[in-house]
Amino acid sequence: MVAGKDYDRMVRVNELLKRELGMLCERHVSPRIDSLLTVTAVSATVDMHRAKVSVSVMGSDEERAYALEVCKENRCYFQKQLAKNVRLKYTPVLRFELDDTPEKADQVLGILDEIESESAEDEVDDQRD
Repeated sequence: MVAGKDYDRMVRVNELLKRELGMLCERHVSPRIDSLLTVTAVSATVDMHRAKVSVSVMGSDEERAYALEVCKENRCYFQKQLAKNVRLKYTPVLRFELDDTPEKADQVLGILDEIESESAEDEVDDQRD
């Protein structure tokens, strides 16, 4: 568990890594894929030896899988660029994973819209009675 100043530092480091990786992905991944890719979060370990990089890809399952594969293929390049552009004692080994939060949010919003539509229909039916 990270506390106090160390926690604040990790938050800043994670945001810095997220911003840098977002720019790298925009330049080196986005041109190779037909969908929108966004780095949604980076979570580095306290010792800075590893970092989990969450990416969101808008597209089909095949497009998402391909985009993740392109990120993984470019992992070493991204690490070299981070080492060059970001002053840290260690450059973490990156592990990419898909973030399905936006898709889940869309599903929840769809369900809420359905409930709202049904509720509005019920109100109209009640007013007719």
